[in-house]
Amino acid sequence: MSFEAEKIRVFTEGVFQAIGCSETDAKQAADVLISADLSGVDSHGVARLAGYVRLYDHGRLNPKPEVKVIHETPSTGTIDGDRGLGLVVAPKAMEICMEKAVNVGSGWISVQNSNHFGIAGYHSSLALQKDMIGWAMTNAAPLVVPTFSKEKLLGTNPISVAIPANKQPAFLADFASTAVAYGKMEILQRQEKPAPLGWVQDENGQPTTNNNAVKEGGGLLPLGGTRESGSHKGYGLGSIVDIFSGVLSGANFGPWVPPFATAGFHGVAAEQVGKGTGHFLGAMRIDGFRPASEFKEYMDKWINRFRSAPAVDGEVVQIPGDQERNFKAERLKSGLPLNDKVVESLEELSKRFGIEF
Repeated sequence: MSFEAEKIRVFTEGVFQAIGCSETDAKQAADVLISADLSGVDSHGVARLAGYVRLYDHGRLNPKPEVKVIHETPSTGTIDGDRGLGLVVAPKAMEICMEKAVNVGSGWISVQNSNHFGIAGYHSSLALQKDMIGWAMTNAAPLVVPTFSKEKLLGTNPISVAIPANKQPAFLADFASTAVAYGKMEILQRQEKPAPLGWVQDENGQPTTNNNAVKEGGGLLPLGGTRESGSHKGYGLGSIVDIFSGVLSGANFGPWVPPFATAGFHGVAAEQVGKGTGHFLGAMRIDGFRPASEFKEYMDKWINRFRSAPAVDGEVVQIPGDQERNFKAERLKSGLPLNDKVVESLEELSKRFGIEF
């Protein structure tokens, strides 16, 4: 079932306003979710809307946060998100990053006391508006087992980097440090399909195709899947994100990161080592390294060379960001395809808040 993107955007804004968000913040939050759906990242779009409402219902989300800088130098800083929507807090942090970059060449902000911030690529891409390189990462609830572990200690902990080019579209990498984001497991659950081997392990640390394994004591696997396939590298990437986002900012980290209120995960660990969920964002002025126009011309060369690589039969060599742009072009025409169970969750919100869907 497909829906016009603008219709879903208006509905999403209405739900955020219904739980107390300002019109400005509701528009910002909705923009992040719709951006995910348009980009083909269905796991992080409006399928997550009911989860944010549950955060509010559980008293873990402040719809009117007072986001403030609590530590600062000319190029760095830490902000307290006041338990606000990460969808709103992270863009504010990136604005500060860009302001600092204008003044001193680069800006880096760690964030504490926030919540789930949607797709990392949305936030890193904001720097492109200023012709800068953008960085965004966040820690998340412990659903991931370190290599050789049976205990879940890390989140899916994504990393995104956005790099402008000249005539070519921007390079936009956005990926979890796990074999797969948990949202993809939720999609499999809604579709009643098994998980591919290498995505998840059971409670005994054995490979499984059970799409409910994480909820039944198992865990997601780091990028690479097994030690032989390089899971220690995914484990390392996830750890870096956790330290930058949590330890550096004063947010929770490791097993203490509070869960996103979805798929039955609602509670918060009894012991807390920081405040809320943490993010880390950055913006870099290209002319801090070489003339920006020259760099972007060379980025075009880089992009064109990679795209021209001989491809295996039936495939096309893409650069990071191409797939999302292709999805967006198609979905702006054909609409957003929403799973029946996602539609049901939106209809429930419609009834609860009296908002037309």
